[in-house]
Parts: sequence; structure tokens; C-alpha cells
Amino acid sequence: MTPTQQLLDALPAFAPDRLPVAVLDQARTTLYDCLGAQLAATSREFPIMRLLERLVREVGGTPESSLVGSCLRTTAATAALANGALAYYCDIESHHPAANVHAIAVIGPAALAVGERQHASGVEVLAAIVAGVDIAARVSYALGPAAQYARGFHPTTVAGTLGSAVAAGLLLRLDNDSFRNALGLAGTSAGGLLSWVDDPTEQSRPLNIGLAAQAGVQAALLAATGFRGPADILGGKYPFGKAFTGQWDQHALLEGIGTRHEITRLFFKRNACCVFIPASLDALLDIMATESLSPQDIAKIAIRAPESSYQVIDNNPLRSHSVQYVLAVAAHQGHVTFADILTDRGADPDIDALAQKITITGDPGFDRQAHQSIGSTVHLTTSTGAVHHREVEHPLGSHRNPLSTQDLADKFTALTTGILTPDRAAQLRSTLDRLHTLPDINDLTRLLELG
Repeated sequence: MTPTQQLLDALPAFAPDRLPVAVLDQARTTLYDCLGAQLAATSREFPIMRLLERLVREVGGTPESSLVGSCLRTTAATAALANGALAYYCDIESHHPAANVHAIAVIGPAALAVGERQHASGVEVLAAIVAGVDIAARVSYALGPAAQYARGFHPTTVAGTLGSAVAAGLLLRLDNDSFRNALGLAGTSAGGLLSWVDDPTEQSRPLNIGLAAQAGVQAALLAATGFRGPADILGGKYPFGKAFTGQWDQHALLEGIGTRHEITRLFFKRNACCVFIPASLDALLDIMATESLSPQDIAKIAIRAPESSYQVIDNNPLRSHSVQYVLAVAAHQGHVTFADILTDRGADPDIDALAQKITITGDPGFDRQAHQSIGSTVHLTTSTGAVHHREVEHPLGSHRNPLSTQDLADKFTALTTGILTPDRAAQLRSTLDRLHTLPDINDLTRLLELG
């Protein structure tokens, strides 16, 4: 049995009637959070929506799937591209830290686009989301998240393409041979570089995610027509893993599949920034609140973070991924929104001065505590010489320190105020609450059509 066939044989575990209710509920919560991030990105305060609307108008195609926040419709593949870019644009959607993938930003848009096209039921879409997130995370495990970064690949785009193909393939009800072709075609389409760190417009970063959603959907649609792909994309003479990292761990791909659901291991963000920053942010704000400190009271901040990830956020030229910038902004206003990312608050001399006082170093101890840890330790020295210390292993929003239902609702409201009317927001929430009984996902997506 080939490695690809082993994966295909595991997919029946994601049938709606075989998934625990709690897992389907988690998929619904994750989708709700993702929709808030997408709707926030449609704000006319940002340029991305105007660009995506132009793309959809010019590409056109069969109006089978909708562009979130717009009355425009296009093909499922194009809708997946545009909506995937929206999902990751504000960097506020959930993240899978262990696999280092923004899984829902790829899988949610792909599943909704194909679900609309197929008039799939709500529970079918939820099950496809569970499967897609699972496979995206597991493919990243098999490749090695750190190994992907070391070669300049974006794990979300590489692994997410296969996850997107799985979600789309389930909704298209592909048979075994067609599904094998879909995975093969998705594998040959996968890619995505981390070069977006040099793009201060923050547009190529979310485009990576849209491309993964689009490629997976397109691969599944091609396979549905009879288009053929590599027979064993995970094995064979030129296997997937050899191309991207030179390694492949089939055990990591399949271990616990169907019983350990990766969608239950997500981190839900409260601030617009890279997932490796919130632990330091929580620690800093806690020290400032407990000790009644102002930004002017801070002489220096020394951070210890995982050896495997600290360099990603150390003075990264991209503000969303710079721990110095994010913490300096948060110290002054208590939070970080995407508007703070697009507009350089570092032009404020007080914020710039504090950013210069922040250093970060690697601590392999965090790597030993947990696979792909997102914890950190903060040592803050005040202008009087007092030193305050906080260690945060599981920042608020992680699956071991989760946000409450009310926290998530408040986040959605904050993201969508001015975009959704209160009545539309309430209607959307009500529809999501009964999504598992919805006969046609279009009853949900129609509520996302604005303008």
C-alpha cells in the first residue's frame, strides 16, 4: 500500500456521522472566528478588498461561490483564492502552533466555496473543515515545520494545499481513484515562499494562503472531471517530502488520525500579530497592570523564547512579525489591531524609543517543554532598577488556556462593527449556531454578501 493510499484509507474517519459532536462544535467556533477575520479585512480602511473585487470582476466565471463582504460571485476556485487572502490579511484568525499552519484561513474559504457550489449541508461543510485542518497540520508535521522554514517555505501554503484538496474532495464526493488524483494534482501545485517578509504592504503574505486554498480546490475539481495526477504524491520516485524538506514522517502524518483531531489544538488570537508574540504580550501587559507601570517607567525588556522560533520575530521588517514593534505599541494602547500594523506607529518617538529597549534571545528549554512551543519569559526592568519577571507557557487563546465563548463573541463584534449591522451580525450568529442542521450552506453564505 502506498503512502498516499494510506492517507486515503484514513479519510472515512471524517464522515459527519463519525465525528464527535464536540469536534463539529469546535469547527463551527473556528469558522465563526475566521469569518470575523475575513469581514474585518473587507473594511474600506484597507486596500485589499478593492483589489480582490477588481480581480473577481475581471476573472468572472460561473457565479457559483461568493466573495465575502461583497455581492460579487465567481468560480469556486477564484472565490477560495480571494476569501483565503481575506482570512489571513489581518493576522487575527486562529493558528495551529504545533504544525505552524494558519489552517482555517486556507480550509474555511475552500470548504465554503465548494460547499456553495455543491449546495452542501452545514454538517458536511463542518466535517470537511475538520478534515482539511487535520490534514494540513499532519502534512506539516510530516514535512517538519522548522525544516520548511529553514528552506524558506511557508508551511501554511505547502501543507495547506493538500488540506484544501481534502476538504474540497470530500464535498465533491470523489471516489478513491479521483481522490488520489486530486492529492497528486494538489501536491504538484503546492508551494509558497516566506519572501513576503520583505513586503511592507502585507499583501503577498495573505495571498500565499489564498493560493493554497485555490490550488487545493482546483486540484479536486480537475480530478472530478477525470483529470489524472501523480499516482503516489507522498511516495514514488520524486515524493512530496523530498522536494520541500528532504524528509517525510509517515507516522507523524497518520498517528492518531480519526481520534486526535487537530482542530481542537488551535490558538485563537486577540491581537493582530504572529503567533509567536502573544505569550510575551500577555506577560508584558500583566506586569504593567499588576505593578501600575506606564511605558515611560520601562528601562528595558528582555525576552526568552523558543530557540526554534525566536528569530522569526526578532526585529522582523514586517511589523506584524516584530516582537519589538508589537510590544511597544501594546504597551502604549493595551492591544494591537491590524490598523497598527499597516500604519507605522514607530514614527511615534515614544513607541520607537520603547521598541529599542526590547531584546529577545532563544531558550531551548521551551522547545523541550512542548513541540513548537509558543511560550516565553519576560524580564522587565524599570527606570528605578526594579526587575519583574513573568513566564507564560500557554498564552490566553491556546487550547490549554482557551478564550471563553463570550471572549470570542466580543472579538467578532469588535472585528465586524461598522461592517455588519447589529441585526445582520445577530442573524449570522444564529445561523452559525444551527449550522449542523442547515440543509444548504448557501443559507449561511448569503449573510456574508454585503453591498
